[in-house]
Amino acid sequence: MNSQLQMHLSCITLGAPNLPPHIGDWNMPATPTVQRRMLGAELRRLREGLGLTADEIAARLGWHQTKVSRVENGRSGVRAHEVEAVLDVYEVTDPATRDGLSRLALEGKRRMWWTPYADVITPRYSSYIALEAEASSMRSFRHVLVPGLLQTPEYARAVTSALQPDSSPEAIDALVNVRLARQNAAFRRADPLDFRAVVDEAALRRVIGGPRAMVKQLRHLLEASEEPHITVQVLPFASGEHIGLMGSFAILQFRIRSDLDVVYTESHTSNIQLERATDLMTYSRVFEGVCGAALDVAPSRDLIAHVVKDLE
Repeated sequence: MNSQLQMHLSCITLGAPNLPPHIGDWNMPATPTVQRRMLGAELRRLREGLGLTADEIAARLGWHQTKVSRVENGRSGVRAHEVEAVLDVYEVTDPATRDGLSRLALEGKRRMWWTPYADVITPRYSSYIALEAEASSMRSFRHVLVPGLLQTPEYARAVTSALQPDSSPEAIDALVNVRLARQNAAFRRADPLDFRAVVDEAALRRVIGGPRAMVKQLRHLLEASEEPHITVQVLPFASGEHIGLMGSFAILQFRIRSDLDVVYTESHTSNIQLERATDLMTYSRVFEGVCGAALDVAPSRDLIAHVVKDLE
């Protein structure tokens, strides 16, 4: 088994994590979504090493043509015995490799804390939560709202109620609880998420939930920006036109392996995960562009404090 694959497989556990030193001291194993993506990436690497197409493998396994691509992209789980069948086709005989990849398939079925909320969150949203919980860093640009990871309960409730006017109060409560749990998962683990946010001034000026709730939200944003793992910059109206005018997005990065990095965007009808290297490069350039147009950290805090005074 090659050393790179051995390193990847050493990240896999059924209980406490046993991660290589360069990954850091995390207090949680990889989530099922990340496990599926790791498994898919390894299976794709093995297939491409043999010069086989996805259609050829589907034909040999008796799978639908789209199943191979969905498994390799981490969008579909796969049973351990199916992994064994794939490895037979790839003529992988090393016991450690076979065992490690089979365990990835088993871990991909594990229940997580958000599973009980399946009736109010979409599969796409749950997939994003899994990625966010495992990411080592996130770069976020928001042009209308305060980032979800920095929202207060009152602000989150007002936003959720506005976006889902037909939802019951119980469903709104559940969605707000999910958002707060996401914050805990990101910032209260042993190695907190390194969060860098650029927030448009419009998100500060738009009063969500009434003046009192908005003041509380902005004060929370000021407090959060003092944390060593959280950076907040404000993109002021004075910057005029800028490269981020197309809208909000987040870039999630992973220590386990860089080819798991993903860009996330959302709309009323869909949430999109972009994983191609070209997409990541494009959005990285956009993020650096909005950072360059934004105020530095200290002036950003001054602007937030100024908006608070305007509302009081």
